[in-house]
Amino acid sequence: MGRFFNVNGDCRPELHYMTNIQPKLHAIKEMVDRGEYFTINRARQYGKTTTLRALTRFLAEDYLVIRMDFQMMSHANFKSESAFTAAFSGELLELVTEIPQNILENLVSFTKDTGHSVSLPSLFRILSQWCGQSEKPIVLIIDEVDSAANNQVFMDFLALLRGYYMNRDIKPAFHSVILAGVYDIKNIKLRFGTNEEHKNNSPWNIAADFLIDMSLSAEEISGMLEDYEHDHHTGMKVEEISGLLYAYTSGYPFLVSRLCKLMDERVEGKFGLPHSAWTKEGFLAAVRILLAESNTLFDSLINKLRDYPELDRMLRDLLFTGKEISYVIGIQPVEIALMFGFVKVSESRVIIANRIFETLLYNFFLATPSMQQEDMYDAALKEKSIFIKNGHLDMKLILERFVIHFDSLYGGRGQKFYEDDGRRYFMLFLKPIINGTGNCYVEAETRNRQRTDLIVDYCGEQFYYRNKTVERNHKTPGRQGAIISLS
Repeated sequence: MGRFFNVNGDCRPELHYMTNIQPKLHAIKEMVDRGEYFTINRARQYGKTTTLRALTRFLAEDYLVIRMDFQMMSHANFKSESAFTAAFSGELLELVTEIPQNILENLVSFTKDTGHSVSLPSLFRILSQWCGQSEKPIVLIIDEVDSAANNQVFMDFLALLRGYYMNRDIKPAFHSVILAGVYDIKNIKLRFGTNEEHKNNSPWNIAADFLIDMSLSAEEISGMLEDYEHDHHTGMKVEEISGLLYAYTSGYPFLVSRLCKLMDERVEGKFGLPHSAWTKEGFLAAVRILLAESNTLFDSLINKLRDYPELDRMLRDLLFTGKEISYVIGIQPVEIALMFGFVKVSESRVIIANRIFETLLYNFFLATPSMQQEDMYDAALKEKSIFIKNGHLDMKLILERFVIHFDSLYGGRGQKFYEDDGRRYFMLFLKPIINGTGNCYVEAETRNRQRTDLIVDYCGEQFYYRNKTVERNHKTPGRQGAIISLS
């Protein structure tokens, strides 16, 4: 039986392993204790929902926690104030078991009256009364808040929520409010597709800064693996595997969880030895499986490239030309890329968020019909068989043949072409050779026009490309194979 790996501590049936997020929960509780109104804005499948579930349990001793999910409400629920009030009241009745009798009666009446007599102000007056009567301070958590329909009712609800919160010294209101979703105040207009003033002036602008890092550290990943190793005695080198998981995912919760699950369920025994999944070779096999599968996170990312052409262009420049992008607040393609998790900011530079996303993007861009119609791709495809010998890549031969084809096809294009397109054409040459068996990516630290460190994973081996010369290096710690470079 496979073991479920859950990186954010959400309890589920069967045997499961999780990272310790107690420090994060304590940090969030400190914000709640201060009575803050804040938003948790992170990319898809970044652990927001499972964190909120754990937080609900964590706060239960001191607070009455109401955790709602706007994905559970339909488009019709946002068509009018009365429809929203009825739906919201119905959710409250299902979520909370102990409600004062007078509040309960009002909420029940709201669910039955979908006419124009029920309004948002009447709902908030009842909620205020409830906050005043409750023995414990009430904390309101709304997950997927940005999934609400594009209409005035949604904005009016947030405006009233904001108003009551700001005036809680005058009349009772929620002690703390937590809104979670992908979109934040800087780019909520992208979700709504509008530039109307009242929607840019969202009630989110009172929110306290949420600065808690929700990614996983190598130490947190290591703790989860130690628990697994304690039960299953695989003999894995925990520090090595946790280091690889962090190096490839940068602690993106879904990616960590998925790779562990793949090693446990799909790679185990693949190499003919017990527990062979929990080795570097097993890990790289899990990476190949992950990058070849369709999942909701990858599908969402690829769809965003189609939805935002400016995002597509920026990522192509970043990946293929080595263009350095400095982070400046307000540059829309950069803000979009940050919001959806494609990139992160490191030392004021925009870089791809992690190796998995980088490889996914390279694979996607290089697989487009326009790319595969290039002469360079066709040249590699015709010669593919000569580069693989006894299951190993002949990297020296690949480089030699690439130089010959590149000079023949593009030799007269000029220096600017070499600088802007050299990397793209080399990766295009590699694509049909390693396709389905290997992947490649560029080290973020060397992503510029002057230097490129390209790493190829193939059948458990890694090959590093650096400078114009070819050399063998078997002494570099953690790096096996050829070190060859192109810049």
